[in-house]
Amino acid sequence: MTAATAGIEDVRRINERFEEGHPSDAIRWAVENVTPGRLIVASSFGPTGMVNLHLLAEIAPEVPVAFVDTLYHFPETLEHAERVKAHYGLDVRVYRPMASRAAFEEQYGEELWERDLDLFHRLTRVEPMKRALRGVEGWITGRRRDQSDSRAELAHVEIGDRIKVNPVASWSADEVWSFIRANDVPYNPLHDLGYQSLGDQPLTTPVSEEEHERAGRWRGTERLECGIHGLT
Repeated sequence: MTAATAGIEDVRRINERFEEGHPSDAIRWAVENVTPGRLIVASSFGPTGMVNLHLLAEIAPEVPVAFVDTLYHFPETLEHAERVKAHYGLDVRVYRPMASRAAFEEQYGEELWERDLDLFHRLTRVEPMKRALRGVEGWITGRRRDQSDSRAELAHVEIGDRIKVNPVASWSADEVWSFIRANDVPYNPLHDLGYQSLGDQPLTTPVSEEEHERAGRWRGTERLECGIHGLT
């Protein structure tokens, strides 16, 4: 199946089925229905993404994992990514805006996010993700409905230029962490220090118990997304 051949009624039935299913069902469906070699998993190795990767390692470890290294991740995030790659033996493919932070800042200056946050995200996240999606018919993401108002109506399967599969769309944060603990899934140690949702180090802060998990992303702004998931 491709995005061009998936009908609206088919997608509606598929989503109804996944509503009561397990995330592994959606991953299996993606593996079975997207042309072989044209499926990727997009992950920054956060908690929900780790559910996807744990299941992927069981179902189809040959499917590539696309990781966008913005050059501004926490060191702990990069170390965690290496541990996950070694732990599961997955084919992790890294996409960067440039070869190094020094090269990036030589061209665009330091702290570009302070001057133009949209441009910063377009250069460090969106453009590398576009490269990761070249030749791809379907991609699996770690988005959930309860992460933000902008994701509240998120379907398990979306059809745009490509098929986008969100296996854990209907799970809560508690369900994600219950799965992680029950299955001894590796996770970023920063989560134990109050960082619930991790992005770029300069733009991410810990959250209190009363705050939403993504409150520490772009704190003090009205921003909800970095722009990657505007890609279809």
